[in-house]
Amino acid sequence: MFRGVLPAIITPFKDDYSLDEEGLRRNIEFLQEAGISGIVPCGTTGESATLTFDEHKRVVEVAIDCATVPVVAGTGSNNTREALELTLHAADAGADAALLITPYYNKPNDRGMFEHYKIIAESCDIPIILYNVPKRTGADLRPDLVKRLAGLKNIIGIKEASGSISQVSQVIEQTRETGFVVLSGDDDMTLPIMALGGAGVISVVANVAPRKTVEMVEAMARGDLDEARKLHFQLAPLVRSMFLETNPIPVKAACRLMGLAAGPLRLPLAPMSPDKENTLKDIVERLGEGR
Repeated sequence: MFRGVLPAIITPFKDDYSLDEEGLRRNIEFLQEAGISGIVPCGTTGESATLTFDEHKRVVEVAIDCATVPVVAGTGSNNTREALELTLHAADAGADAALLITPYYNKPNDRGMFEHYKIIAESCDIPIILYNVPKRTGADLRPDLVKRLAGLKNIIGIKEASGSISQVSQVIEQTRETGFVVLSGDDDMTLPIMALGGAGVISVVANVAPRKTVEMVEAMARGDLDEARKLHFQLAPLVRSMFLETNPIPVKAACRLMGLAAGPLRLPLAPMSPDKENTLKDIVERLGEGR
């Protein structure tokens, strides 16, 4: 179920910063038409940090209601009780899995991270995908800890965005006999991670170029390295443009430029500078797949 391309979807807002539920539904429809394998609402790309609990839950509910592909709900927090509440809600709402980022800012030690995930995994009857992105959280799920967590009930995979191919290789090496799923969390690392045995990507760029991202991952999955490499390099300028500013500032601007529902960013995120947006516009016009 958790293979291929799963876009970490943006959360569109109206001009008054309220949720744009109809826009969210249209965006999901656009992605599904492109052949994506699943969607991930309420991740970092979905501005989860500035959603209220009620909004967070509503985005997950809307995604589940309109999606025809698996829904992996972002339910992480740096407060274990909050993460548990959001994960229980996702399970009750009908999500297919939950994505839990490592507790951010707290910088827990390995014992704290293990207990955090253990409590949630043992309390919820839903598959759990770990999310490791130390450059955003200050905490790193190292391979030995991932191996221990992979032995817990319900923990079935990881979104790996450490930026270290060596670390990803060790995770796959230590879990490859267990059915544990490793998904790229960095679009520019999808090809090498899949070459090591990764199952696909939880993607930012797939919001903007879903068809080409799907084609690349499918080529890699069937062993057509030449085609996958060609598509990787075609996507490379767009992938780099997604980090002209902090994610999700560029991807939300790109979606707006493509005619998708996007709306404003919530503070403390602010719009891109005009020169960077002009650079982004040129790349999106060449590689984006808007309606």
